[in-house]
Amino acid sequence: GNTAKYFGKKREEDGHTHQWTVYVKSYKNEDMSSYVKKVHFKLHESYANPNRVVTKPPFEVRETGWGEFEIVIKVYFIDPNERPVTIYHILKLFQTENNVINIKKDLVSEFYDEIIFQDPSVMMSQLLSSNRQLTSGPVKHGIDFDDKKEKTINTILNAKNKVRLEITDLKDRLKVAKEAINKYKTEIAKSNE
Repeated sequence: GNTAKYFGKKREEDGHTHQWTVYVKSYKNEDMSSYVKKVHFKLHESYANPNRVVTKPPFEVRETGWGEFEIVIKVYFIDPNERPVTIYHILKLFQTENNVINIKKDLVSEFYDEIIFQDPSVMMSQLLSSNRQLTSGPVKHGIDFDDKKEKTINTILNAKNKVRLEITDLKDRLKVAKEAINKYKTEIAKSNE
């Protein structure tokens, strides 16, 4: 995900308008360094040193800029048998809901991505099961993913019910149409006798 803070005006020396942070963090606030070796952030080519490698938490890069762009993030694991995972994140600087820029509040753009290790090595299994919490407090994300999950499930269930009702309605209409066809076929057969 990323956060972005508007400066309030364009900086004269470089034209930058925002300070931003792009990051990779775990959902439940585990210490990812127990299984992540490094995270490589590939920024836009206009940045000096667009390839940033972070080897310890927090796995994040802070910068300033004026435009949105795609950041390629590669997560490398301590277990050399595990291939790196590539994530693509669009750096968001501007509010999309409305055109008002809220100077007092940071913009947050987070996405939930899940990494599945199919048949992990013994080493990777041990690393994953031995992780520890970074803090004892509640996990802070800019987006409430549990709420988002619940809303998504409700949307899917509502759509499923709507489709079920439409199918029932169409089956009833098809039944009526078939009955009408059979009635007309019978009448045509009687009139041809």
